[in-house]
Amino acid sequence: MVSDKIKQIIRDVPDFPKPGIIFKDITPILKNPALCNEIADALAEQLKEVRIDVVAGIESRGFLFGLALAQKLNVPFVPIRKAGKLPYKTVQQSYDLEYGSATLEVHEDAFEAGQNVLIHDDLLATGGTVVAASQLVQKLGARVAGYSFLINLAFLNGKDRLKVYSESVFSLADY
Repeated sequence: MVSDKIKQIIRDVPDFPKPGIIFKDITPILKNPALCNEIADALAEQLKEVRIDVVAGIESRGFLFGLALAQKLNVPFVPIRKAGKLPYKTVQQSYDLEYGSATLEVHEDAFEAGQNVLIHDDLLATGGTVVAASQLVQKLGARVAGYSFLINLAFLNGKDRLKVYSESVFSLADY
């Protein structure tokens, strides 16, 4: 099962990015092309009942499997980036973090009004970044069709924050 394979290969890094946090490092997965393909297939399989017009990946680890997933679904991929990283006119959304604040942005022409956007990231923790991405999607008149993650830190209840935007929240490995 892909969730077991993910859990076996994920590297736990204690005290990163700050003391008390155990960071779930997905980079060992990237050394295994067969597992990467299996993950992309599993993500696509979970989403087969969800209407998706566009996949949006959150910087930067959301780009890795977000693009692969978009290709599997044969839909466009849109990057959602940290402020100042996109070259064209953007729409921004600021949000609070446990240790400060941040701003995400997307090109103003990233989504068409009414499109169904799947938001993908590698990991769901408290949901703050993903909520900001959801607000960006809505600012451009599109709809959040759902979410996909490799990892869900279920004990942080981030999934609950996302239900306001979409009931379709999928992950491959829950902790």
